[in-house]
Amino acid sequence: MPGPLLHLGATVTCAHAGPAAPTMTNPRVTVSGQPTALLTAPYRVTGCALPPPPTANGPCVTGQWTLGTTRVTSTGQPLAILGGTALCAPTGTPLLTLAAQLRATAS
Repeated sequence: MPGPLLHLGATVTCAHAGPAAPTMTNPRVTVSGQPTALLTAPYRVTGCALPPPPTANGPCVTGQWTLGTTRVTSTGQPLAILGGTALCAPTGTPLLTLAAQLRATAS
């Protein structure tokens, strides 16, 4: 599935509006002057509004992309793309990409 590459400056949140950022980026491939996000590197979620147990199973702490590029890799690793899928832990809810660059796409 092709899509625009995600980068460090992309606006990504958990389903409860907690900002998320990659824990590790790929400096070998840049878009909009910023390093791209690796599919294999988890995202760190901060400020998730979901309450902890026993009220709910939150807050979201990390997010992991499960679907990204299949044909394009960098340093042997796939990249995260807009439209890919990701799940947060421990809640099992998705990461949402609200804004990203649209010039460089990959599949």
